[in-house]
Amino acid sequence: MTAQRFLTGITTSGEPHLGNYVGAIRPAIAASLVPGVESFYFLADYHSLIKIDDPARVQRSTLEIAASFLAAGLDPERVVFYRQSDIPEIPELTWLLTCVTAKGLLNRAHAYKAAVDKNSAAGADPDAEVNAGLFMYPVLMSADILMFNAHKVPVGRDQVQHIEMARDIAQRFNHLYGEHFVLPQAVIEESVATLPGLDGRKMSKSYDNSIPLFAPRAQLQKLIAGIVTDSRAPGEPKDTEGSALFQIYQAFASADESAALAQAYAEGISWADAKQRLLERIDQEIAPMRANYQALINDPAKIEKILMEGAAKARALATPFTARLRHAVGLRNLASMAVAPKAAKAAKAELPVFKQYREKDGQFYFKLVDVGGRLLLQSSGFAAPKEAAQAISALLAGGIPSDSPVLTRAADVSEADVTQALQLLSTPTL
Repeated sequence: MTAQRFLTGITTSGEPHLGNYVGAIRPAIAASLVPGVESFYFLADYHSLIKIDDPARVQRSTLEIAASFLAAGLDPERVVFYRQSDIPEIPELTWLLTCVTAKGLLNRAHAYKAAVDKNSAAGADPDAEVNAGLFMYPVLMSADILMFNAHKVPVGRDQVQHIEMARDIAQRFNHLYGEHFVLPQAVIEESVATLPGLDGRKMSKSYDNSIPLFAPRAQLQKLIAGIVTDSRAPGEPKDTEGSALFQIYQAFASADESAALAQAYAEGISWADAKQRLLERIDQEIAPMRANYQALINDPAKIEKILMEGAAKARALATPFTARLRHAVGLRNLASMAVAPKAAKAAKAELPVFKQYREKDGQFYFKLVDVGGRLLLQSSGFAAPKEAAQAISALLAGGIPSDSPVLTRAADVSEADVTQALQLLSTPTL
């Protein structure tokens, strides 16, 4: 892989709101237009089942979020746009990752800890009403990301921990089974990472404080009028710090527009006038998309066709990658076993071998010897045995050339001798 991969998913648990737009949809679409970027966007319907048990709501939300992405300018020909549940390799990868994930890591997940703390504060059983889906959420999210080896994942600040956990899980799998996964990085737009809702808390459907993304202008005006402000009257200077109204405006406005509103705050603009400015600024960006959104909502078959085409593109990558992972962990076709069980040990002894050891200088070394015991390669010293093991893995994967400064080829040993030995070791044996 040479292109940078971006991946974004939105849970299908309700109607998309402005927070989804500025925190995920808009930056994701912008990223998809950058040359040299491969973009993956998905509807996280498996995730929605953790907290939503209304099938109609999940289905409706899937339609609305898909339509939102498309109305906002997502080009399905340019990106991979799919529904999570159309990729059966994702739950399979979730299980493979589950088997290398420490329970202690999941115990530290923010969402799970918050649920436990809430129960404990109420004097209830710590795990009361906590389903296994909530506990395992970080592993499923890791599978979403690692299945396509995403380099960058745009998220809100509250989701950064999940990206860090995905990195931890990927590193553990790579350590056990070889280098298969890219370690993802979180991408946050600092000014819009978490958009406040009508009451000043994070905009969320669960708080009932959100503004629907494609609300008609009249509804948008009514909702904006309900944004909580303080009691300062017109003419009194107002603070932008902590103002939900200002933060929402800032997420849509240019730097100059935000500076102008900040100046108006200082000069005592009335809350009614400030809310009117917010209405006009949001509507300026969203209004051109509304008609397209409604047309898509009225044609669910068109959206279904787009999603199935996206799933085909996603599975073209996921299916062979999953086959590689299955082989790596030992889920293999028995008919491919070319060596009888009793002869396997003898056959293994006929292969070249890496020998690792520690010298008196405290450094860790390895050497490669052929089937006759002849020295082929000698490494320089490493500070830790793990570093030596990683160098061996990289050498086998072709990531370190045999003429690297950390390796010395023995006298009278040709490059062809080394290449042949590495090929023998790289060929899977059962």
